[in-house]
Amino acid sequence: MHAQEIIRSIEESYLKKDLPQIYVGDTIKVGVVIQEGGKERTQPYEGVVIAKRNGGINETITVRRVFQNVGVERVFLLHSPRISSIKIIRRGDVRRAKLYYLRDRVGKATRLKQRFDRPTT
Repeated sequence: MHAQEIIRSIEESYLKKDLPQIYVGDTIKVGVVIQEGGKERTQPYEGVVIAKRNGGINETITVRRVFQNVGVERVFLLHSPRISSIKIIRRGDVRRAKLYYLRDRVGKATRLKQRFDRPTT
């Protein structure tokens, strides 16, 4: 039990405190830090959160977007130093914890109803 407390205290120092409340179905914009040569820049990645996993330092979200008619999914580690910012654009009204069914849908069928009872900022 003592070792678990030590691990938890070390992980706590790496947890980000300024993360917004993210739900499955939300459309978000993730600022990803990219290194090109010796320079660093932030590249936005915008899409719908289709899954959330784990908790604490290992918490991840899967974000899906359609780029040039190809579905692209990326898994982001929320507390990673490579994530500079997360901005919620709109809240989605969904009834499931995982939205994997969106993979089989095309065009307007991928739209989600908007939810207005949760603030976006």
